[in-house]
Amino acid sequence: MSETEFSAAPPLPDTGLDEDDRLKPEFVRAVLDLVEAGDEAGAREKVEPLHPADIADLIEIVPAEQRRALASAIAELIDGDVFAEMNDWVRDELIDALTATQVADLTADLDTDDAVAIIEDMDEDEQRAVLRALDPDDRAAIEEALSYPEESAGRLMQRELIAVPEHWSVGDVLDYLRADDQLTTDFWEIFVVDPAHHPIGTCNLSWILRTPRSVAIADVMKREQTLIPVDMDQEEVALRFQKYALISAAVIDGSGRLVGMITVDDIVHIIQEEAGEDALLLSGAGDGDINEPVRDTYYARVRWLIANLFTALVAATIITQFQDTLAQMIVLAALMPIVAGVGGNAGTQTLAVTVRALATNQLTPANTLWAVRRELAIAILNGATVAIVIGIAVGLFFANPLLGVVIGSAMLGNIVIAGLAGVLVPLTLERCNADPAISSSIFVTMVTDSMGFLVFLGLATVSGLVG
Repeated sequence: MSETEFSAAPPLPDTGLDEDDRLKPEFVRAVLDLVEAGDEAGAREKVEPLHPADIADLIEIVPAEQRRALASAIAELIDGDVFAEMNDWVRDELIDALTATQVADLTADLDTDDAVAIIEDMDEDEQRAVLRALDPDDRAAIEEALSYPEESAGRLMQRELIAVPEHWSVGDVLDYLRADDQLTTDFWEIFVVDPAHHPIGTCNLSWILRTPRSVAIADVMKREQTLIPVDMDQEEVALRFQKYALISAAVIDGSGRLVGMITVDDIVHIIQEEAGEDALLLSGAGDGDINEPVRDTYYARVRWLIANLFTALVAATIITQFQDTLAQMIVLAALMPIVAGVGGNAGTQTLAVTVRALATNQLTPANTLWAVRRELAIAILNGATVAIVIGIAVGLFFANPLLGVVIGSAMLGNIVIAGLAGVLVPLTLERCNADPAISSSIFVTMVTDSMGFLVFLGLATVSGLVG
């Protein structure tokens, strides 16, 4: 192609997305302008080329007061796939405006797991109305899923899968796949089951396509497989997918029968959700969703702040025990926050690593003692380094070597205490069957602040620095 021909090529169509696959502000504004002008057909034409996930993003990022007008204008484009990709809070807001029949129509063509995700947060009366509007097979599958605990494999799995008996040949499997147009179209492997419907192996589609028709499926299947109990927590399911590099996995009930499968696309969402959840729990920020109602966010955060207020009162109580020391050397009051602050940061570092290690099963009862020793060694090294730096700096700045020794010793002690607290607090909560991500930071903060003040002011008192 010549340079002239190349330059004359038509430009690529504008998808409305930037280089990071985010909706462009000017695209969003153009769609809203069409909606405000009453040009619903124009709005639909502009939005139609978007992927369902991008349509969900569009609905989420527009101001709340314009959301329903936009949804009404492009209602023909908002199908079950769009709802499945939508933020929970926004989805609930829009579903409230739909009838039970409309919700049933949206979920009818979805995989079971996506349909459950839409229905599970509805009120019981609304759930019953939607379930009554579904056909019997879909209703039975969704009711069974809703009977399992929240955030379990039973809620996460989909019932649409391919299972064949072990006595079939590859040719039988191929004929079955081609003849039955009611089978699911999205699958990567076939499950092989015994007469009691227990999974005994799996077979990748690539193996089936490259194997002669006369070969028995039992001769090409892989017998080793990872089976997921129906009541397993979704976080543990994600860990198994990560550990064994799974694309899909069979879900079994208490009797070992195959009842569904989980696919890696669902696990990607779970990994993101669980990672974000732990980080938000550590900070006490609630769900951390910008679409969450202000009242719910307020309730979630204010409880955390009040809890922190009480931990701060503990530290303040310790300070009052050293009023005479502070009165004799006021510079100690200026240096106290340094000891507590650096200790708090050290504790937070250890806490974050420990909570993550517990969540990913890197830290187990088998290596707990080793982990504690490791964090203690790191705390001693960090504490000694910071203590030397702060001790020399304070000693020179205030022309008081003893003050430098006191603050350096206090810094070393508090960082070591912080390191131990950062690993022992979440381990203790884990042993007590409490989520270490929820309340660990409160206890660690209380320990680092209180012990920082106690060690620093205590050393200043007994060292002869004041008096």
